[in-house]
Amino acid sequence: MTAVLLWAALLAQAAPPAAIPPRVDRVLARAPVIDGHNDLAWEIRTEYDARLDAVDLTRDTSRLTKPLQTDIPRLKKGRVGGQFWSVYIPADVTGAAAVQTTLDQIDIVHRIVRRYPQAFELARTAADVRRIAAAGKVASMIGMEGGHQIGGRLSALREFRNLGVLYMTLTHGKSLGWADSSTDAARAGGLSPFGRQVVAEMNRVGMIADVSHVSDATMAAVLDVSRAPVIASHSSARALADRPRNIPDALLRRIAANGGVVMVNFYPAFLSEAWNGWDNGRRAAAKQAGLQDLPPVGRANGALADWDRAHPEPVVDAATVANHVAHIARVAGHDHVGIGADFDGISGAGPVGMKGVDSYPLLFAELARRGWSDADLAKLSQGNVLRVMDRVEAVARELASVPPVDANDPGSATTP
Repeated sequence: MTAVLLWAALLAQAAPPAAIPPRVDRVLARAPVIDGHNDLAWEIRTEYDARLDAVDLTRDTSRLTKPLQTDIPRLKKGRVGGQFWSVYIPADVTGAAAVQTTLDQIDIVHRIVRRYPQAFELARTAADVRRIAAAGKVASMIGMEGGHQIGGRLSALREFRNLGVLYMTLTHGKSLGWADSSTDAARAGGLSPFGRQVVAEMNRVGMIADVSHVSDATMAAVLDVSRAPVIASHSSARALADRPRNIPDALLRRIAANGGVVMVNFYPAFLSEAWNGWDNGRRAAAKQAGLQDLPPVGRANGALADWDRAHPEPVVDAATVANHVAHIARVAGHDHVGIGADFDGISGAGPVGMKGVDSYPLLFAELARRGWSDADLAKLSQGNVLRVMDRVEAVARELASVPPVDANDPGSATTP
């Protein structure tokens, strides 16, 4: 297919019937999007030396020399009413350094919220989210992206909860002594005894257990022991893209039985096996050409430009994202799917036309075109994750009389 015909097909696909955009706008006005994962804080730290004065979020940050995928105008255009801001740190930062670096990241989120009070407000409960979104602001929540961030200490977990952390992803890219990653060799065989204590303490203090990044065995073990619903804050369906970061159907069903939610990731590598293969090939070609950085398609020179001409990028678009959402809804039910796009954590990538936080309505228009009801669209946008938050808070109230446990990971370097 020529480039002209390809773009014509994309434009035709992206142009819904005239009644759909107003309908989507009405749905999202009543039920603005709550996204499960955004890495803006880490991008500000690494690209702008944690200097908020170097980034004006009231303007389009896609035009910066070091572009971002998030800003206030695009959040408004995307109908975002709630955002879990990730306080990610690399998995190789461990022990006391991990706790300190996590505090630095939490501080960045708090400073963002304080700097733009007209746009953001910190939310600690589901009721906060509803109130803040109704006021036209973005309810700002915090999620930690890896159990290594507590430094092997339940005391640190509790204090992070006191600072507003509402979920913790149990692992990132590396396995821990108490929980296994989907992209590393197993060390815990699912959950160690300390891992089970971590989940129990999260239930007790009202912190959501996030099973994105964990191995299948760890996910199953968490579902065995958690008294509260879990989330997968930014994962897609393995049946459509066979990546270990995605969730197989059997575990989708178990998450549904637990009352949890799987929040679909927008990274093309987790949406399309064809795109993932193309991306791996392009990275290999760039390395062979001696390139340190990977230039965007259309901006490469020499051997990489030749490779690009010979290997057109596979199309990943709103329909591809919708396929994952629809698959999870079919397998787990419409009550158990949400959105965790991973913007500013996906290196400028994203489906066609979905490179930033303004793009959520495209997904809802595609699902509306496929016959989704207003009620199911509202569940996807916010209803399902709010239900999880309500139930996690209820479990914490039920466990209020249980005393804290001062347990530490026996294998942690921070254990006295």
